[in-house]
Amino acid sequence: MPATKSILVVDDSRVSRLLIRQCILSKSPSITVEEAANGEEAIQKVGVRLPDLVFMDVNMPGMGGLAAAEQLRASYPQLPIAMITANVQNATRQRATELGLSFVEKPINEQRIHELLDTMEA
Repeated sequence: MPATKSILVVDDSRVSRLLIRQCILSKSPSITVEEAANGEEAIQKVGVRLPDLVFMDVNMPGMGGLAAAEQLRASYPQLPIAMITANVQNATRQRATELGLSFVEKPINEQRIHELLDTMEA
């Protein structure tokens, strides 16, 4: 990815955000990684600086990831969004697919993050 790329990591777990950040930077140290702790904060941050990719947890207090992704999709239809969750229920997958979202299952590991980053580069 070029040096100008930025990624927003949205998860209510600080540990998960740090893990995802480390996985991203281990592959592409030049990427700017921003963080948000919930859906509302994610929408606000995207409005200030449009990232090249959003990693979004599904289950968060306040506005959840699917609701936030739906709002972001309406305002920024081309924004790549990858849902990150341990919730792999069919309804969640179906809604993510309808919104055109990628899906990354928890537990997060470097290989899963790198595979998604590779698809973004293609």
